[in-house]
Amino acid sequence: MIRMARGYDIIGSKGKAIAIIEVRDEDAEAGLEKALAERIMKRNKHIVSVLKKESAREGEFRIREYSLIAGDDNTEVLHMENGYKLLLDPQLVYFSNRESTERMRIASQVQPGEVVMLMFAGIGPYAIAIAKAQPDVQKIIAVEINSEAVRYMEHNIRINKLSHKVQPVQGDVRDTCGPWYGKCDRVVMPLPLGAGGFLDVAAKCAKRGAVVHLYGWGNEADGSLYAAVEKTIGEFAKMEDVRYEIVGRRRVLPYAPGRYKVCVEFKVL
Repeated sequence: MIRMARGYDIIGSKGKAIAIIEVRDEDAEAGLEKALAERIMKRNKHIVSVLKKESAREGEFRIREYSLIAGDDNTEVLHMENGYKLLLDPQLVYFSNRESTERMRIASQVQPGEVVMLMFAGIGPYAIAIAKAQPDVQKIIAVEINSEAVRYMEHNIRINKLSHKVQPVQGDVRDTCGPWYGKCDRVVMPLPLGAGGFLDVAAKCAKRGAVVHLYGWGNEADGSLYAAVEKTIGEFAKMEDVRYEIVGRRRVLPYAPGRYKVCVEFKVL
């Protein structure tokens, strides 16, 4: 019996989309991957390619390895989200379509006239979401180290007509954020693994009263989903003598049983 894949995401639009699937070990061993992919494509006529996850997100660029198990080997698609467009190839760049609600939540907090530092910007979805939701934002500085992601981000800024609001910057945040030290009203750090190691840069970018959105992993076994992220903030603040106040907590997405991507927001005092 052919069962549906354990879970899959659809990235793209009605014109062209790809499915990214997880396959049960027993189905892979039985050679059913092709049949699973063809069933997905038959049920969703706009899906032209099916990719199978072959690894976790790895390395500096947070890229996952995939294998093409059915369809077109051109996996570049135009993804539609909340009224804006995002061109990407998931085999080259990091992108999570499951975070669209979180992007809009952050965007809804941005006030007119703000300067926003967006670290680990990827192909630009947070930057574009903010600029679309708050057209009176002063500037969004979007820093990304992956040159392929920056190439897509520059394209996405253009097609969404936001070149006057979003400034893409290629490079490591530790090396490129200096020109904005002390100038930012908000710092967004949507990298769940390792973002805490850049809190010193975030604090230097932040004006007094600025809000920092730090993402990380939360475990229910810790007693609080936010314990690990709050500990990272507290240890950094003590070491660097930074006064702060936690102003928000958010469970973003499930990752594994009892484990979630979370966001803790704090104000620099």
